[in-house]
Amino acid sequence: MTQEKSIHCGTKVRAYSEIRARAARLASGLRELGLGPADRFAIVMRNDVEYIEATLAGASIGAVPVPINWHWTGDDLAHVLSDSECRLAFAHTDLLPAVRDRLPTGVPLVEVATPPYIVDAYGLEPQTLTGAHPEFEALIDAHEAAAATSTAPPQSVIYTSGTTGKAKGVLRDPSGPEGAERRIRLALETLALDATMSTMVTAPLYHAAPNNHALVATALGMDLYLLHKFNPQELLELIQREHLEHLQMVPTMFRRLLALPDEVRASYDVSSIKSIIHAGSQCPADLKEQMIGWLGPVINEYYGGTESGAIVKCSSAEALAHPGTVGRAMDGCGVRILDVDGATLPAGEQGVIYLKPRPGTANFTYIGLPEARAEIEVDGYITVGDMGYLDEGGYLYLTDRAKDMVISGGVNIYPAEIEACLHMMDGIADVAVFGVPDEDMGEKLVAHIELEPGVSLTAQQVREYVAGHLAKYKTPRAIVFDEALPRDDTGKLFKRRLRERYMTATQPK
Repeated sequence: MTQEKSIHCGTKVRAYSEIRARAARLASGLRELGLGPADRFAIVMRNDVEYIEATLAGASIGAVPVPINWHWTGDDLAHVLSDSECRLAFAHTDLLPAVRDRLPTGVPLVEVATPPYIVDAYGLEPQTLTGAHPEFEALIDAHEAAAATSTAPPQSVIYTSGTTGKAKGVLRDPSGPEGAERRIRLALETLALDATMSTMVTAPLYHAAPNNHALVATALGMDLYLLHKFNPQELLELIQREHLEHLQMVPTMFRRLLALPDEVRASYDVSSIKSIIHAGSQCPADLKEQMIGWLGPVINEYYGGTESGAIVKCSSAEALAHPGTVGRAMDGCGVRILDVDGATLPAGEQGVIYLKPRPGTANFTYIGLPEARAEIEVDGYITVGDMGYLDEGGYLYLTDRAKDMVISGGVNIYPAEIEACLHMMDGIADVAVFGVPDEDMGEKLVAHIELEPGVSLTAQQVREYVAGHLAKYKTPRAIVFDEALPRDDTGKLFKRRLRERYMTATQPK
C-alpha cells in the first residue's frame, strides 16, 4: 500500500488528507472570528505544519495571508501589522507578547502552541498555552468543515525584507484557475523541481521564494519537508534518512555544509539528491564550484525579486562555463542594464539591473503606496536595486546593490567586489563592507569581519591582502572584527544594523 504524501516538520508528519480536513474546520472558526473574503491575516510563526494549515484555512475563505518575519519584535512588527490592515493574526505561543502588544485594537489573535522541537532548537523556556486568546487546536475541534470559496493556491502578501528601509507589502492581483496553473508551472521550472520529487524548504516561510515553494508543493500534494532551523549536520542526517530529492537553499548554507570536516560529509549518503536550487544572496563562484564538485551537477540558481518573481536561471554546467553568472533570462522574461539616465547599456558595462516578468504574471502594487511602483519601473521592466552587467551571450552578473555603492573622493566603489576578495582570504568566515560618512572623502570604506574559530588576524594583514588583489583605493580604511555578523535566515546581511554603529561621532580608525 502506497503511503499517503505528507508534510513533515520536526517530529510532525501529517498526511494531506488530515491537513485539508483540519484547515476546513479551522476556516469555520476563522469566519466566526470575523475573517472574510479579501481580508488579510498575519502569520507570525516559525516554520511548522500549522503554518501551512493556517494559510490554507484563511485562503479557502478568500482571505489573503501576510507572512511576517518572526524576528521583528518592535516598530518593524508594528508597522507591518498596521500597514497590512490585517483582520486576524496567528502567532506561536513564545511570539505572542510581541504580537499582542503591537496588534491594532480589536484584531483577534489566534495562539498556536510552540512545538517542543522548536523550543529545543531555539533554546526557549518551556511553553504552555496562555489561554488568553482563541487557540488553534480548540478552533479546529469546535467547528465543522467549511465549504471552500477559493481553491487556488494561496498567494501571500510578502513584505520586502527592510534591509535597506521600511518594509513594503507586495500585493498581487487575485489569479483565477488559469493563472494558478501558470504559477505552478513557472514555479516547477524555476525551482528545477519535478512534481514527483520529495522536496525541502530550508528557509523561513515569511520569505517570498520559500513561501511560494511550500504552497505550490502543497497544492500538488508533494512530500514536503519544512526545516524549522538549519543545522548542517542535522540536514545531512535528514537527507540520508528520508532520501530527499530536492532542496531550496541559500549560499550561507552551502558555506556551512562545506565547513564540516571532509570525513563528516563523507559519512552521509546524499546520493538521493536530484536537484538543489538556490537564491537569496549572491553565491561566490568558488563556493558553487565546490558544491558541484561534492554533489555533482545538481546545483541550480535563479535570480529575481519579490516584485518581479524569478527571471533568470542558471544550471551547474552554465555556472562552470561562466563563473560568477546568475544565468540567463528564462523564456518570456527579459533583462536590461540601464544607466542613471535610463539608457540601455551595451554588454560588459555595469549599470542598474531591470527585469521584465513573463506575460501573465500577476500584477502587483505596494500596499498603501500605489505610486511607489513607478519609482522602480521603466517600460515594464522592474528593478530590485541590484547592479550588474550582461556579457555578449546574455549571461547576467551581479556586482552590487545600487544603494550599497560607496562614493569616496568622487570614485564609485562597489563593496561586493571587496567582499568577494576577502572571502578568499584564509581565516575569514564572513565579511561585510560598506561606506560611512567621512569629512574628507565624503565616505570611507569599513570592513566588518567574522573570523573562523581559532584564527587570529590583524587589520594590517587584511589591508595588505586587499591591496595585493585590488586597487589601492578599494582597501578598507577601517577594519572591525566581530564575533558574528548579523544575517537573516536566508543569509542576507543586515548591513543597516552595522551602519547604525556609525550614527555617532565615534568611529573605528
